[in-house]
Amino acid sequence: MKLTLPSIIGWLGLKDESRSPGRDTSLRSVAGIEQRSRMMEYDQPLVWVVVLLMLFGLVMVYSASIALPDSPKYANYKTSHFLVRQAMFIVISLVVGLMVFRVKIETWQKIAPYLFVGTLVLLALVLIPGIGKGVNGAKRWLSFKVFNLQPSELMKLFVVLYAADYTVRKQEVMHKLTKGFMPMTLAVGVVGLLLLLEPDLGAFGVIVCIAMGILFLGGINGVWFGGIGATLVGIFSLVIVLSPWRRERIFAYMNPWVEENALGKAYQLSHSLIAFGRGELFGVGLGGSVEKLHYLPEAHTDFLLAVIGEELGFVGVLVVVLLFYWLVKHAFEIGRQAIVLDLTFAGLVAKGIGIWLGVQTFINMGVNMGLLPTKGLTLPLMSYGGSGVLINCVGLAILLRIDYENRVLMRGGRL
Repeated sequence: MKLTLPSIIGWLGLKDESRSPGRDTSLRSVAGIEQRSRMMEYDQPLVWVVVLLMLFGLVMVYSASIALPDSPKYANYKTSHFLVRQAMFIVISLVVGLMVFRVKIETWQKIAPYLFVGTLVLLALVLIPGIGKGVNGAKRWLSFKVFNLQPSELMKLFVVLYAADYTVRKQEVMHKLTKGFMPMTLAVGVVGLLLLLEPDLGAFGVIVCIAMGILFLGGINGVWFGGIGATLVGIFSLVIVLSPWRRERIFAYMNPWVEENALGKAYQLSHSLIAFGRGELFGVGLGGSVEKLHYLPEAHTDFLLAVIGEELGFVGVLVVVLLFYWLVKHAFEIGRQAIVLDLTFAGLVAKGIGIWLGVQTFINMGVNMGLLPTKGLTLPLMSYGGSGVLINCVGLAILLRIDYENRVLMRGGRL
């Protein structure tokens, strides 16, 4: 068969416009078709950044946990235990993410209230003796034998969906106190009460920031927004004042190098800072961390960034910061595009996901670097943990779907 431009176009299944009267038969028409086709593709940079962060995290989780079997607590574990489990979490999360990507955003909007209420029930179940699983004095997990589920991780995503749906439904009365403001405040208050009973002040802080951020973007009355902000500051301050061990942690954070603090409440912080100090510019080399050798507790979860700082130095930490900065910025760009296309719910969800990842990343990095008091929050996509990685992937799959639907509409298609 003779290869001509019309035959190639016909073989590809495209309409042969070169034979139509008045049509441009130059290669520019083919280029135009290819350009429009590319708009239908998924957001490849977003996918690659997410995969890169997870694989980078996998390597660092292995490095941070390889010496744990030397301690009595993990004596029965193999050196590859956490590596294998984290790899399984990543594979499962990617598969679930692919399935979530196929769900339309309008479906998420319909089920958002039910997901929120269902997660509230799970948060309540955690507090019931015999059902909730406690670790280090905190009850935050539901045990399903094969894996442990942390409902607070689910709530971070579902509060994004619920707050976005609530803002869209109440758009006309968002400036009113009783009809627009108070119902959402009460809902977040119930979530906060359950989380404080676990206790999990860090997750409560992230969820409050998500809800407040979406309400602000949705056009809530500025006076009420400022009022609830001041109220929340007062609540957090009161919780710290009334809790002796939290108060001690704050004082220790303010001066971690005093011997009493360095050996007590500021033990993790002081060793995290030592890790960053040892890393200097380029680090001591992958696998060469000393602090992970039972000096820095939870090195593979909450303090993974400290191990990165020690082994890969300032350069390694900077790479992680820039990847998360791009991810959060890109989420806001996708949200802005959705709002321009009059997809308000999708736009608020995209920006809410950006707020969620940005706030949690900032808190984790701030804790590791001594900018914030110590809190038990993991580094999204990178720290060890099944619930965290899975929910992060589900949230980012929804973000990817929002971008896909934006592209369909910009091409002139229908959802």
